[in-house]
Amino acid sequence: MNNILLVAIREYRQITRMRSFWLTLLILPLAFAIAPLAQRFMDKDEADRIMVLDQGDGSNAAAITARLDLEHQRRGLIELSRYVQRHKLATAPGALWSQHDRWFSDEEVTRFGAAGGVEAALRQITPLVPEGVPDFDEPEPYYELVPVPAELRQATPATIDARVEGLLRPDDKDARRLDYLLLVPADFARTGAVRMWTGGRPNTGFVTTVQEVLTRSLRQRLLTDRGVAPDVATAAATITPALSLVQPPPGGGAKEALLVRSILPLAASYLLMMALMLSGSWMLQGTIEERSNKLLETVLAAVSPEELMYGKLFGTVAVGLTMIAVWIGCGLVAAYATQGAIADMIRPALDPLTSPGTIAAMIFFFVVGYIAISVLFLAVGAISDSMNDAQGYLMPIILVILLPITILIQGILSGGQGVGITVLTWVPIWTPFAVLARLGMGIPAWEVIGSGLLLLAFVALELVLLGRLFRASLLAQGQKPSLAELVARMRRQEA
Repeated sequence: MNNILLVAIREYRQITRMRSFWLTLLILPLAFAIAPLAQRFMDKDEADRIMVLDQGDGSNAAAITARLDLEHQRRGLIELSRYVQRHKLATAPGALWSQHDRWFSDEEVTRFGAAGGVEAALRQITPLVPEGVPDFDEPEPYYELVPVPAELRQATPATIDARVEGLLRPDDKDARRLDYLLLVPADFARTGAVRMWTGGRPNTGFVTTVQEVLTRSLRQRLLTDRGVAPDVATAAATITPALSLVQPPPGGGAKEALLVRSILPLAASYLLMMALMLSGSWMLQGTIEERSNKLLETVLAAVSPEELMYGKLFGTVAVGLTMIAVWIGCGLVAAYATQGAIADMIRPALDPLTSPGTIAAMIFFFVVGYIAISVLFLAVGAISDSMNDAQGYLMPIILVILLPITILIQGILSGGQGVGITVLTWVPIWTPFAVLARLGMGIPAWEVIGSGLLLLAFVALELVLLGRLFRASLLAQGQKPSLAELVARMRRQEA
């Protein structure tokens, strides 16, 4: 055992001194640090600039402007309501932002905006926010209304066509381009025809909003022309149902909660795969270098082949577990020492850790799965004289392991519980990944126990057969062994 520990410590130190190890170790901490900034850069930084050219009485332009402002106020109200619900803040009786169980009507949103909107609501909420809760981030407007130049207000269609290109794609680099130009002709009430120019692919939400507003205008005009009183026509065109919207808190819906609870097991499966590929390749590279540099003869003079194999195996497992421990630590820091979207996602994802059975299953399948795959890398290193030889053996192994795993993870994310996922659970080479991925979605206890016992038997068989291959191949150099020779080495007993 002392010799095994010496080899394991040597292997651990050799790998952890590599620059690639430290670069890999910093990937996840950097990802947690950069994610909030990346989200800000990926969000749209500027509102779409819109010009509404209403050649009639201006009522349609005013209605479109009012509707865009109403939708912006609605977004702010909904986000504020979810903010209060997410952080379990005290509520004010009668305040719209205290209500979470319905869709806000246009009348309510109008009243909310007239009362000062988000700014006025925040003045009431701020004294109720406990220390440590992040400030509310008010959503930015989607659209910016651009004033119509005087020369375009009653311009002919030909004049507008001649000017529109310069507005959408100006030659002056310092000039701000227009995203949408909407023309509502003077005869719109009679023809119902409007024109829209865009600087790119139109936003479906904007087009739908414009259609709704102008459709209401046409309906109101039609009812008025048919003799309906103007106030009745307006009410008929704008009436909407009072929709009661029952929705769970963030992360609290059945499907949403199931997906959130699956994040940790899926992350464990992915990290297992990632750590195996990295630490296995480092161990493989070190073994090949020892063989090519004739260092194995010196090492084998002090330790037995079995001690060398188990020492390398334990050292590699220790490297992988170190990486996982650091990454998990970074995740815990991101969950409980920071605020924001990442923390809000990670905290409910840690719910599976409240179950001792889930914790034990994750540790067991992670460690045993790590050993099962690491033995394959170790055997490849023992029979390869160079990295080119190793790639020839390693590529099929990696493909056999990774391709089903990627399909498995996609199936779990889509909520699948099909036969294919069950089959992968009972194939030992894929068992660790399948069980880890299924823990968040729910897996029968008998499957966990049965597949775990099968995995243990598989690892024991691996250690026997691949241990013989490792022992017989350490000092065998020269011609690349055939498949028959590899089988013969695994069958060969120690003299």
